[in-house]
Amino acid sequence: MSVTGKVYLVGAGPGDPELVTIKAQRLIRECDALVYDYLSAPELLGWTKPSCEHHYVGKRAGFHALPQEEIEKLLVHLARAGKNVVRLKGGDPFIFGRGGEEALTLKEAGILYEVVPAVTAALGCAAYTGVPLTHRDYASSVTFLSGHERPDKDEPMVDWAAHAATDATLVLYMAMGRLPLIAATLVDGGRPADTPVMVVQWGTTAKQRSVSGQLSNIAERVYEAGIGAPAVVIVGAVAALGDSLAWFDPSI
Repeated sequence: MSVTGKVYLVGAGPGDPELVTIKAQRLIRECDALVYDYLSAPELLGWTKPSCEHHYVGKRAGFHALPQEEIEKLLVHLARAGKNVVRLKGGDPFIFGRGGEEALTLKEAGILYEVVPAVTAALGCAAYTGVPLTHRDYASSVTFLSGHERPDKDEPMVDWAAHAATDATLVLYMAMGRLPLIAATLVDGGRPADTPVMVVQWGTTAKQRSVSGQLSNIAERVYEAGIGAPAVVIVGAVAALGDSLAWFDPSI
């Protein structure tokens, strides 16, 4: 009688290996197969046992090692082969990580699964640039938004005008390709053009770079600095605090 394995949807955190949870580390050390993406820190791969299978399924702009549907089929296949699988995903599995889609596929296939949360990019990048996403004097709420939605949607799910009308800190994921348009749309929706903005690339890692500005000029500053994906964009009054509260030196 064959024994079906279990799949663990594990968050790899924002990049710094020391931000990974103890549970995630244990599961990586014990797993029979590791299915990992582009944003998983290389150090994490070295934690696996010698017999562990490594499957790279990374996705970045213009290149997908494996389509999402094939990734989900791979997870089911490995589990049905009796392997305990760690699906290692950059950031948190359930914050713009497509972990929900993978969990639904596993559930429909009758595969046991578990979700291991992690520090998502918004929290890690903000902390490592000295930006408190909430502050009693500046922002009492924070909203995570995707700057890149599926092109086959009939209508976009993000109502930028509605978010522009609030005082919440906005953290944009996957927004670099549309940053000029998004910034202009927020201004058109009512956010002041001088609203502070911080863009953080490769946050929490030795490659971390950031640039600050305002909605009116952030796209130009990002272009001049040569900053691209992967990056998060922090919009709101708290973004200005990064200039005085920055503590992380990626060169050390």
